[in-house]
Amino acid sequence: MNRILFLLFYFTLFCTTGYCTEYYVSSKGSDTNPGTENAPFKTIGKAAQMAYPGDVITVHGGVYREWINPPRGGESNDKRITYRAASGERVEIKGSEVITDWKKTSEGIWKVTIPNTFFGAYNPYRDEVYGDWFEGYGRVHHTGEVFLNGVSLYEKESLKKVVCPEVEKKSIFPEQSLYVWYAEVTDEMTTIYANFQKSNPNKALTEISARPTCFYPLQEGINYITIQGFEFSQAATQWGAPTAEQVGMIATHWNKGWIIENNIIHDSKCSGITLGKERETGHNVWLQDTTLDGSLHYIEVTFNTLRKGWSKENIGSHIVRNNTIYNCEQTAICGSMGSAFCLIENNHIYNIWTKRQFSGAEIGGIKFHGAIDTQILHNRIHRAGRALWLDWMTQGTRVSKNLFYDNDLEDIFVEVNHGPFLIDNNILASERSLREQSQGGAYVHNLFLGGIYHFTERTRYTPYHLPHSTEVAGLSIIVGGDNRFVNNLFINPLPTKNNLEYNKDYKPGFSMYNETEYPMLIEGNLLCEQAIPYPKIEERGDEVYLLLPTIERGDISTAIVDSQRLGKAKLPRQRYENPDGTAIRFVTDYLDHPRAEQPFPGPLEVKEKMSEGLVRVW
Repeated sequence: MNRILFLLFYFTLFCTTGYCTEYYVSSKGSDTNPGTENAPFKTIGKAAQMAYPGDVITVHGGVYREWINPPRGGESNDKRITYRAASGERVEIKGSEVITDWKKTSEGIWKVTIPNTFFGAYNPYRDEVYGDWFEGYGRVHHTGEVFLNGVSLYEKESLKKVVCPEVEKKSIFPEQSLYVWYAEVTDEMTTIYANFQKSNPNKALTEISARPTCFYPLQEGINYITIQGFEFSQAATQWGAPTAEQVGMIATHWNKGWIIENNIIHDSKCSGITLGKERETGHNVWLQDTTLDGSLHYIEVTFNTLRKGWSKENIGSHIVRNNTIYNCEQTAICGSMGSAFCLIENNHIYNIWTKRQFSGAEIGGIKFHGAIDTQILHNRIHRAGRALWLDWMTQGTRVSKNLFYDNDLEDIFVEVNHGPFLIDNNILASERSLREQSQGGAYVHNLFLGGIYHFTERTRYTPYHLPHSTEVAGLSIIVGGDNRFVNNLFINPLPTKNNLEYNKDYKPGFSMYNETEYPMLIEGNLLCEQAIPYPKIEERGDEVYLLLPTIERGDISTAIVDSQRLGKAKLPRQRYENPDGTAIRFVTDYLDHPRAEQPFPGPLEVKEKMSEGLVRVW
């Protein structure tokens, strides 16, 4: 007994002084090994079973086809469990399996029959995509996918449509939509039919999704985990409604303090990263009881999460930074409640919702509910349908120095929030810059190259909170107004596309706010509807440039913007400030250059006029 106490004492001493264990994983290792550098484990899951707070798991290059379900997390920011790829090595974690035994049935058409035991307890070719606010366009969709050389095929609802595929006209990449698959599942077998066109699947890398996630703890209380430098792909993820358990390819569950950084995340059926809710507080509750409106269900879920411990002390405070995320059909990053108090920084997000075989009210590059005090900084989001959707309880949130373009719905949609929230120093370069159905927003030093669409919402009561807290202070409808537009640059042509019904409601300038119930603050904005050449985004390899026209400020009067000038949002009675309660002063531009005392409108600081030319913005 004395020896056991002695060992426990030294284990505790070493961990608290930074001398904890580093475990190693290699595709050439064995799970019977001790996990040392010379005798590594074979699976990351085995290392996870061994790791304790302060430990590091280093994974060497290779492909790991597993679901990592960590049984424990760290204890604090200084005592984490870190999962990291070995320096300079490509480590892929896949939710798929390789399939080689395809049989050709006719020209271009192949099939494979797999026993259901292959999938274990979860068969993604039987599991249907479903959830609150999901729209399947009148057909069944499954969470499974088929991949040919890393490119996912399109699911069809019949064998006939596999044999004679038609181009998906809604798809962003319609030429890929002729590569299709269909599955039939019995009690014992799963048969997948696929049209690989001229490719031989047995001579290519052909994979099928087999797991619902890649990194997700089933338990709660798994806090302070770092995930660093991996490539995650090909999981059969489920639709992540805000009223449901949200499980993406990487999913934090109902936990706190994760760091997800420097990863490549792609080809998730639904979402790449979820900072989400758990199941106990409600799981697709609207589908279970359609006699109540979905917004009422979500209000109930909100109070359920508060009783479950939703607070800064317990949930959220995640950091998601320096990741590249693409080819996800719902979101790159989504979160309900768990997205509070987070930092979302320097991520490159693109090609979201590209197939467009299904839709719903939860689709976007980033889609958050309850993003209280969350900072969304310096992200690049393009070809995402809708780049950023902040829905319900966006309070104390800041969206700053982001680059949004080539998004065919909007760059930003703020829905039924009461503020205060800050949107500053962003480049909003899509045809529709902002869909605004909130109040209490401050828009400062942005470049709007598209239209603003303003709506009220008098049928839904949504929460606002005590300052910097999850505690609900009250509920209200959105009557409109209480917004601030200060020192922005608008270069707005009339909309040319008509694929959205609310295009007919477009009004240039600020005329859409003429009849708002709450007062507005509109100062120092520069409106240029006839700029030549018209500004545009140019991609040059990994770099992005903004082509600017010559614009003179004229007699526009401006001044430095700060918390005192912006005042307080009406209903929460909270000022526009940092999450720690300190004042904000907007003294740097999009490129972190210092602002003049009489700053130029828009995100880029210049002197009296903006000169025609290219500016690197990413």
